[in-house]
Amino acid sequence: MDLTNDPIPGLVRKIAVPVTVGVFFDTMYGVVDIFFAGFISTEALAALSIASPVFFFILTISAGISQGSAVLISNALGEKDHEKAHKICVQSISFGFISAILLSLIGFLIAPTLLRTLGASGEYLRIALGYLNLILCGILFIVLQNVFNAGLRAQGNTKPIRNVWVTGCLLNCVLDPWFMFGGFGIPAMGIQGLALATVTIQFFGAIYMFHKLSESSLWKGPFLAILAPSGTYREIMLQGLASSFNMASLAFAWFVATLFISKFSTEGVAAYGIAVRIEGFFIIPVFGLSTALLSMTGQNNGAGKPERIQQTLRTTMKYSLVTVAIGGLILFFLAGPFMSIFSDDPLVIRHGEVYLRIAAFILCARVIHLQMISLLQGLKKPFPVVVTCICRYVLGTCILGYIMAFLLNMRELGVWWSWFIVAWSTSIIIYLHGIKVLKQTLASSQDTTSQ
Repeated sequence: MDLTNDPIPGLVRKIAVPVTVGVFFDTMYGVVDIFFAGFISTEALAALSIASPVFFFILTISAGISQGSAVLISNALGEKDHEKAHKICVQSISFGFISAILLSLIGFLIAPTLLRTLGASGEYLRIALGYLNLILCGILFIVLQNVFNAGLRAQGNTKPIRNVWVTGCLLNCVLDPWFMFGGFGIPAMGIQGLALATVTIQFFGAIYMFHKLSESSLWKGPFLAILAPSGTYREIMLQGLASSFNMASLAFAWFVATLFISKFSTEGVAAYGIAVRIEGFFIIPVFGLSTALLSMTGQNNGAGKPERIQQTLRTTMKYSLVTVAIGGLILFFLAGPFMSIFSDDPLVIRHGEVYLRIAAFILCARVIHLQMISLLQGLKKPFPVVVTCICRYVLGTCILGYIMAFLLNMRELGVWWSWFIVAWSTSIIIYLHGIKVLKQTLASSQDTTSQ
């Protein structure tokens, strides 16, 4: 496919649909983990929830490398500079490898402290730490899988990652109960079995993604000669900063929200962990459309065709808002039944139901935020995203969340309403800025053409 010339609606569908299908199964992957953890105890569910923000925080660097290299590669492809695109691809692999090793080591060092900060102790801490330590052993495979996907995504090829996510979810349905309960020569490992299943699946996923990348035209060229660290690392970091900071800020907000909720009840922590995964189902199509927007913005920016970027944004934004508007209605009215699928604890269900009904009104704000992040990254203007993330996740969650939860004595409800207020205010701000940057790009292109 030609991202700089083919009809835009068709390209958006070709890129977004495989990602949407894949993200659905990837989200189901987490739901499967929660489902089987529920067979152990509420403490196991809470342990899984409390370990998630720590693991998510560690993965932020991986997201930055993947997103940064995808932006640079897509812009280079739009410029028809294959040699440059190939070099960035190879450099991202070595950068990802080094970063993964460092992330694993840091994770092992800080995990116990972070989990204790979140209120874990005794058996609760032992279960959460056992799960997280095993997950950290597979960080390398997760990072490399994301890096390989960046090269393919920059070319508009999203089918391989779809295949990995679909197959991974199906394998997880088999490996989770097998490793948890044991059998056929495998001892019963409890919640650590969920972690081992994840590491195993990510290992095979990384191998498959490398195979698909090596078959693409992007792989043609020298490898070992350009594998060593160079200034390209800095370029990748600068462009990936927005994505990395966005995920880091979200992980921080998740961490703080979990910390606040843990001061009130274990059931609240378990409910929050379940509910955020259910909520994730309703923004799945947005991830596919945001991927399409980033890839097409990057290549058309490199090719000097900003009018196609504007048309792509209109298309992806329209599809996204219609989808989440329908999803929000479903989430609001079926919040209780959704929660009861994963827990029979009345208090967990009640907490989760309240959160999901508030979240139903945040979905459109999430669409605007994700779309503008993709637009600005594709235009190689990542800094405003960083500022918005500081306001949205760091300051908003800490300050407003604390005020509403503790000073106003709203408890868990205060944490969740603070997310609503911050999400909408920052999304409006980043939307206005993104449109301004796009108009400037269009004006600059018209001035160049007239000359």
